[in-house]
Amino acid sequence: MKTKLKEIVQPIVKWYQAQEKTLPWKQDKDPYHVWISEIMLQQTRIEAVKKYYIRFMEQLPTIQDVANASEEQLLKLWEGLGYYSRVRNIKKAAIQIMQENQGKMPTNYKELLKMPGIGDYTAGAIASISYGEKVPAVDGNVLRVISRILASKENVLLPETKKDITNQLQEIMPGEAGDFNEGLMELGEKICIPNATPICNKCPIQKYCTAYKENLTTEIPVRIKKQKRKIERRTVFILSYKNKIAINKRPKRGILANLYEFPNVLGEVTEQEIPQILKQWNIQFKNLKMKKSAKHIFTHIEWDMVAYEIEVKNKNTIWTWVTEQEMEKQYPLPTAFKKLHEKSNDS
Repeated sequence: MKTKLKEIVQPIVKWYQAQEKTLPWKQDKDPYHVWISEIMLQQTRIEAVKKYYIRFMEQLPTIQDVANASEEQLLKLWEGLGYYSRVRNIKKAAIQIMQENQGKMPTNYKELLKMPGIGDYTAGAIASISYGEKVPAVDGNVLRVISRILASKENVLLPETKKDITNQLQEIMPGEAGDFNEGLMELGEKICIPNATPICNKCPIQKYCTAYKENLTTEIPVRIKKQKRKIERRTVFILSYKNKIAINKRPKRGILANLYEFPNVLGEVTEQEIPQILKQWNIQFKNLKMKKSAKHIFTHIEWDMVAYEIEVKNKNTIWTWVTEQEMEKQYPLPTAFKKLHEKSNDS
């Protein structure tokens, strides 16, 4: 196995070095830039990340700026990317870097692992790309590429599978460690893509790929999920009074912590029950403008939502009432709720 993997190193390095580097985070190897881009890119499409990365760097060009930023500003910059604990950890790490390392990113893999929110993959990416350290950076793309090269039918969702592939890559890391890691990642993003549709005729290591030779690309990688998502039904109220909309800050802990939401309740409320629900909130019903539904999937839970857009006769004091412009500029609203509002605006 080691011999087979060793053969892919130089073809991948040469292929990556020949690629045009047009993405904003590939213009340099600054560790801060690598760090933020890698966190943003986790489970998010490249095209979607571009605008987030550019806006983040415009507002927070240095680690010190991140350390000094308010949580609300950070959550607003992250709005729509999901996994909000990641940006909270970025702030924690920035504060730690300012306090313990004079504002400079740690310069090796082991020290990077001590930072909040930086795990094996991110530490490997920063250490290899920015500092040339010979350590792997194994994400989903890399797992897919290596599994297909080896025709491995091990479950890539298991930690032991990732550990085994990481160990095998550690043994073959070249001097151009950053280019090799980025090459593997980019190969997975552009060519050895998921959903059993790899573009094998454009792959620089096609001749080394056992899955290609044995026609197994539809079967590999193997992904066996153990845990089923819990389904939770919710009724969401988009309440408008004149030119204001009611929003509420979520609790400090738990899912979507400290983000804003539209008022909502567990379970599905019928139209006939709406006036009574509003009465409990000291709100008088005026008229129902629209009813819609949406679904939002988190890692371990799925929200099936019914939403009512309702015009009301008065405001109460338990929520924050904001204009469209204020909500867009100032208040971080997660995608789970934002897409409901976008649906109503489009209609």
